[in-house]
Amino acid sequence: MAHLLFTTTFGTCGMAWNEKGLTRFLLPAETEDRSARSLGAVGGARLDEDEAPEWVRMAITRVRRHLDGDLQDFSDLPLDRSLASEFQLGVYREAQLIRPGSSKSYGDISGALGLGPAGARAVGVALATNPWPLVVPCHRVVSAKGKMTGFSAPGGIRTKTRLLAIEGAELLSE
Repeated sequence: MAHLLFTTTFGTCGMAWNEKGLTRFLLPAETEDRSARSLGAVGGARLDEDEAPEWVRMAITRVRRHLDGDLQDFSDLPLDRSLASEFQLGVYREAQLIRPGSSKSYGDISGALGLGPAGARAVGVALATNPWPLVVPCHRVVSAKGKMTGFSAPGGIRTKTRLLAIEGAELLSE
């Protein structure tokens, strides 16, 4: 497994990967050092961007473009799906169907998976463990009333709101 950090207009992001695909995507932490420690914990060599495989360099280019407002669909990026349960993967597939600028509720995803409203909490737990935020756009999942709730990536709800604003989503304020 290898990993790297890369700069964007949004801050320093990170990626880790193996032969199956991405094992982790990291949105900017409070400091670059914290990001480096977080990715270093996954193990493997830390590479410079020019040492990464071509598909990783292309993914980085697309992330930068997305965060600059040229919205991208990341559903074609290879992910190491062995890192998630079948339930989590089902939730992540539903999240990947949400187009930029749109959102769905936890209950919507629960319903799409045949769980009904009672499954919304389980959907939230699955999204909180998403190893690929942005790539699997868990930031597009909001409360039933459109409120910004729960986002486990660095920066929490502030980061979620920033990502949705970049994507042109209609944001509700109280």
